Amino acid sequence: MEHILSAEQFDRKTIEEIFTVADTFPKSGETPLSGKILASLFYEPSTRTRLSFESAMLRQGGGVISVENANDSSSAIKGETLEDTIRVVHHYADIIVLRHPERGAAARAAAVSQVPVINAGDGAGQHPTQALLDLYTIRHEIGKIDGIRIACVGDLRNGRTVHSLLGLLTHYDDVSVTLISPETLRIGDDIRATLTEHHVMFEEMTAWDGVLEKADVIYQTRIQKERFGSAEEYEKAKGTYVLTQKEAARMKKGAIIMHPLPRVDEIAPEVDALPQAVYFKQAGYGLLVRMALLQRLLG
Repeated sequence: MEHILSAEQFDRKTIEEIFTVADTFPKSGETPLSGKILASLFYEPSTRTRLSFESAMLRQGGGVISVENANDSSSAIKGETLEDTIRVVHHYADIIVLRHPERGAAARAAAVSQVPVINAGDGAGQHPTQALLDLYTIRHEIGKIDGIRIACVGDLRNGRTVHSLLGLLTHYDDVSVTLISPETLRIGDDIRATLTEHHVMFEEMTAWDGVLEKADVIYQTRIQKERFGSAEEYEKAKGTYVLTQKEAARMKKGAIIMHPLPRVDEIAPEVDALPQAVYFKQAGYGLLVRMALLQRLLG
């Protein structure tokens, strides 16, 4: 595996190999990536993804160089193309983690890079490492992936984390998916076609009545203000699905609530203390998965 660009790259065997390595962390005193350098190049803001990748590198003895607001960097302001930036940065690092607002940007970067490129989110396209940590969370918290019933809620049109997670779920057996969103934010035809091609059972709804009681996983997402063309369009969709303690009480025993974060108002703070809420643990699992991915690409 030379680059990590989309969920479609992974098969079940590879996913399980990555998870097996992730299960071995944390280790103390081992520095398998000593002497290696990670460049985190972020054209969109990020907290969890950027810091977890940098922490994953540092915890394994590697070094980090970072540009948090690459759109405001000297090169971008002067009009340098992404490709030219990558052609320079790959001389400074052994691996590049890239977040960019344009769908397909990671593939463009990989086409000219002499070192591995990891897609840390390309607009409304893909976020494959988030999907891996989401799947790892389900495996840890539910105990299995085969046979689960998952409800994805919120902005499914623009939700790159949902797009990638659904792609990975196609490798598992007897998975049932419910897609809950406003009509204007429904999943794209490409994702719908992927689910159909892999014979994944799915249904689309605009309300979660009857779903909360049956799902093993509620995968809640925020309505993404930055993806809307106008403030008016965003305001119409904002607050459509708010998970409170009342809704959580309807969930079946052993079910979990996940969220890729950041949360805005779609999960009430009162839910945080409930046993169903695993979204902060989910962020912690991300560190382990990204440590395993860096080892796979650089070890």
